[in-house]
Amino acid sequence: MAPTALFDIDGTLLDTNYLHTLAWAEAFAQYGHAPPMARIHASIGMGGDQLLDRVLGDDRDRDQDSAMSAAHQALYARFWPRLRPFDGAADLLRAVASRGWTVVLASSASRRDMAVMRRALDADDAVTAATSADDVEASKPAPDLVRAALAKAGAEAREAVFVGDTVWDIEAAGAAKVPCIAVLSGGWGERDLRAAGALEVYEDPAALLAALADSAFGHPPTGRGVR
Repeated sequence: MAPTALFDIDGTLLDTNYLHTLAWAEAFAQYGHAPPMARIHASIGMGGDQLLDRVLGDDRDRDQDSAMSAAHQALYARFWPRLRPFDGAADLLRAVASRGWTVVLASSASRRDMAVMRRALDADDAVTAATSADDVEASKPAPDLVRAALAKAGAEAREAVFVGDTVWDIEAAGAAKVPCIAVLSGGWGERDLRAAGALEVYEDPAALLAALADSAFGHPPTGRGVR
């Protein structure tokens, strides 16, 4: 079976993390919350439920959660026309696929957001499958998303590599026993990503593309999963 490459999208392939940060900040403000933007940004990559816990704490009024999440979705939708892939993102997917890897987009975004992001990425010719929020019960850093992406590809963890941009990606991949390559394009620092267990760290998708032959994608996994 072909090895499987799982790619996060937000902050990894598309330059969206700071747009999500702003949308969440405005959504929180509508309901009387003003957490620091840095705390919001450091939580991007988590699912909305876990982001609310981390940013606002357990003692908040949980009756507002659904409304704040809906507000975030509406506010983020304003940015759809501005979504853009990082330089080299689409070419990276195509290059990985050309090496015989099955490419799966691993996102817990809504089905609607996923469709918008795929149009912006414009690399469906290299993509075999994709996940959305409908495929998981628990969001990152839980491993459900990674496992759902593996199931879409019909692959096992030992046959896969995940690419993400946050510690939540790395933790989710690690919990699913899948090694994770990290990129700095989402705004996390290399020290944090390596401390979380990143197998390799690159500046952005273009840098990973340039070093592809020497990366994990140059040496298909053979039982090398995280232990």
